[in-house]
Amino acid sequence: MTSAKLRLGVNIDHVATVRNARGGASPDPVRAALLAQQAGADGITAHLREDRRHIVDDDIDRLISSLATPLNFEMAATDEMQRIALRHKPHAVCLVPEKREERTTEGGLEVAGQDNALARYIKPFVDTGSRVSLFIAADKRQVEAAARIGAPVIELHAGAYADAWAEERWDERDSELSKITDMAAYGHELGLEVHVGHGLTYDSVGPIAAIPQVIELNIGHFLIGEAIFRGLGPAIAEMRRCMDAARA
Repeated sequence: MTSAKLRLGVNIDHVATVRNARGGASPDPVRAALLAQQAGADGITAHLREDRRHIVDDDIDRLISSLATPLNFEMAATDEMQRIALRHKPHAVCLVPEKREERTTEGGLEVAGQDNALARYIKPFVDTGSRVSLFIAADKRQVEAAARIGAPVIELHAGAYADAWAEERWDERDSELSKITDMAAYGHELGLEVHVGHGLTYDSVGPIAAIPQVIELNIGHFLIGEAIFRGLGPAIAEMRRCMDAARA
């Protein structure tokens, strides 16, 4: 089924990026998560990278013990991350591709072609009650593979759409939006819950929020940047307003 109410997940990774640039304890990503929760975020996303460049293990410990809203634990499909996630049992785990040299997650997870390995990898999460999400390109092969291995949720990578919007490449923007729209509908037909994330702004969020099969948007870097000027609560409130207006 589709949802009239579109959920907003707020990624607090880049609060930790600012903290780690100087060292010490400030700004605290857990405090940001609690403010986001108070401002109406439906969930919090945190990506524990292998190199711990922003979120660190103690942040995850404190998020788990502090939050009332669901935690979406983004992670690479490694043995280390599996152990950490199984110990904490977050509401959701989102498997993402990860390269040391990238500044942010640059593309979707390659699910097609490694079905058996990923099916085995996600089974312990399913068994312990964490919802598994796969961060994938808006590509039919990847959507079909996600459904085939039994992942209940996909998150479609909106980076190419967001970049085309920011750079005013309108034909490419429309093409990328069409891919996301089509794959959201297809994923829904296959019984998957569909989320979208990466790079969305106040300007670009509307057409994505209007896709009826999309249940959740995950937005981080833009909101943390806006928080410098507006404050985190007002930044989230404005994104919520844009999403709700598009959905209506």
